[in-house]
Amino acid sequence: MMIEVIGVRSLGDYKLEIEFSDATIGTRDFAFIREKTGPMAEPLKDPVFFARVFIEKGALTWPSGYDWDPLALHDEMKAAGLLGRADAAE
Repeated sequence: MMIEVIGVRSLGDYKLEIEFSDATIGTRDFAFIREKTGPMAEPLKDPVFFARVFIEKGALTWPSGYDWDPLALHDEMKAAGLLGRADAAE
């Protein structure tokens, strides 16, 4: 099954609320991203830049071109117990 990000909301402090196409939603702390290196990752160390996240082709993406594989993100969040049903939040 193809899983895509269909919603994202910055909560500040490198935290994002992420909604997936399988009707799950959860909050993920990306503070670890400050340890990443490389030209596309460097701008993410600025919390204002990090908050400029958007969705492109079902993936979290930033203006620097950095993106996050939606299936890997979903699987990591599921394994960590960070996902719940989106319809349960309503």
